[in-house]
Amino acid sequence: MHIVAFDYVEGLAAAGLLNERALNEMRDGYLASHRQWLEQQAQLIRQSGVEVTTEVVWVMRPLDEIMAHVHEIRPSMVIKDIGHESWLTRAMFTSLDIRLLHDCPVPLHLVANVDHALPRKILAAVDPYRTEEQFGDVNEVIIKSAEKLAAQCNAQLHLLYAHDMAYIFASAGDLGLSTSLEHTLYETDQEAFDQLADRFGVPDECRHVVTGSPAKVIKAFVLAEGIDVIVMGTLHRNRVDTLLGSTTEQVAHHLSGSLLALNPRLSAL
Repeated sequence: MHIVAFDYVEGLAAAGLLNERALNEMRDGYLASHRQWLEQQAQLIRQSGVEVTTEVVWVMRPLDEIMAHVHEIRPSMVIKDIGHESWLTRAMFTSLDIRLLHDCPVPLHLVANVDHALPRKILAAVDPYRTEEQFGDVNEVIIKSAEKLAAQCNAQLHLLYAHDMAYIFASAGDLGLSTSLEHTLYETDQEAFDQLADRFGVPDECRHVVTGSPAKVIKAFVLAEGIDVIVMGTLHRNRVDTLLGSTTEQVAHHLSGSLLALNPRLSAL
């Protein structure tokens, strides 16, 4: 495990406009203090037998530095604490977390709150609707990742599909949807979902199909069932209109536990 702290303090940077030497001294002192603290935290982890290295970097815009570290180190996963922001800030700026959801080539684990040291319930959010339009075996990759995490933590794995009639209606175009066609599509998706669950041996009590907006369905399910980790793709289809405001982004904005996001657009999958 390699832990990196990306530091930048506006007050110290502003002081450098007046006295560069003073800035360097204050910055070095700040980084030394943070480096010492980070080493103390790492030592606690080492006591459990995990090999840990640490690094503290002074950088104003951390995205480029994070991506450089990812490409250099080639980690199996990036873990980051998530920063919740106001709707106004989100409307005006793209946060670091959202940029990472778009650009990180390896699985990205965003952590908000941790209720259990080891997760007890893992949720794999899948989408069996029109799989021929999706990125390869994205549903299978999601389930395998969730399954692996659940096995490591001895946690219960749940499988959820949010049956989004609004999206299905929009994708139908000028054809429209009758009540009978809606019912047929629901049954078709339910069958595809069950086949997916059967393939991975997910028990009936851990299979869930809920009609509604995916982000709202996922958030409500997480709160109701006490889910510790959500595993989902950053998107399933290569559509321009899904790159911004995707379900994963909406879930991340209101995350109460943690989110393991897999990006099917990039080579990691």
